[in-house]
Amino acid sequence: MSLIKFNKPRLPWITESIPTWLDSNDIFADDFFIEDRKLPAMNVKETKDTFEIELAVPGFTKKEIEVTLEDDLLRVCAEKTITETDKDEGFTRKEFSYNHFDRRMQLPTTIDQKEKVKATYKNGILTLTLMKKEETKVTPKKIIEIA
Repeated sequence: MSLIKFNKPRLPWITESIPTWLDSNDIFADDFFIEDRKLPAMNVKETKDTFEIELAVPGFTKKEIEVTLEDDLLRVCAEKTITETDKDEGFTRKEFSYNHFDRRMQLPTTIDQKEKVKATYKNGILTLTLMKKEETKVTPKKIIEIA
């Protein structure tokens, strides 16, 4: 088996990415802005009592991930030390990036910071559950009978 050299155009964003920029609401979501690729993908779901945040952080162990909450700022970061066997030797192309990340999110004031934040890590997905304050929870609709 022989390797074939991959020839990519010198200005790939001109021929490939402009159509995706025009079709997208977020012009800065393209791979051209490579800085965002270092941050893990995130899903946020709001329920009646909680906010659930999921971060895709494959390649890390629980001990390498740090989650902190201070003054309505949630910080999730991780760092992996590179060993001699992890060096880029022999790779023709390497796109995996599990070295480090630092993601910070401003939380709404409806989060109850006195409650314990629950964190679970399974199959490369870090799930954080943040409780809402009692007074901000949506109360069910009450039907008032007319006399």
